[in-house]
Amino acid sequence: MEKKTKVVNLLLTGKQKSYLRSRANTMNPIAQVGKGGITDAVVTSVEQALTARELVKVTVLNNCLQPVQEIAQGLAQRTNSTVVQQLGKKIVLYRPNSQHPVLNLPE
Repeated sequence: MEKKTKVVNLLLTGKQKSYLRSRANTMNPIAQVGKGGITDAVVTSVEQALTARELVKVTVLNNCLQPVQEIAQGLAQRTNSTVVQQLGKKIVLYRPNSQHPVLNLPE
């Protein structure tokens, strides 16, 4: 049974993206996408991390057959998040937590 998520298009300003990129700079990756691509286990791991932290860094391994940009868009869609940055094989995702906010974005 596939879980349906409501897609929210979160528009971030340049200042907000810059702030999130600076916060993600020192973070270690939470999840890794490998040969199997975007699996349910990866989605669950990223979902839990987004709920707890709002900002998540993911690594795409060299043995992954899909392009990194495709992985980034797929993860963002399945986790209802926004791609903040995709640099090399690293992806940074952001999803605000309305109940327990962790990050305060600049205006």
